[in-house]
Amino acid sequence: MKNLKLKSARAALDLSQQDLAEKVGVSRQTINAIEKGDYNPTINLCRAICKVLGKTLDDIFGEDDGLC
Repeated sequence: MKNLKLKSARAALDLSQQDLAEKVGVSRQTINAIEKGDYNPTINLCRAICKVLGKTLDDIFGEDDGLC
């Protein structure tokens, strides 16, 4: 499933995929794959992404179905 919340949060800070990738220490292709839903990042990478974006794990990677 595409991660539109990640893409939206990144865009809101005017960060390119490359910018975010450099800040969290991965390749641009990794960020692209996460946004496309082709890659399931480690919890450490999720935390690093959220820290850069100023968001919580639930904000970016949480389910939208309302269930825990």
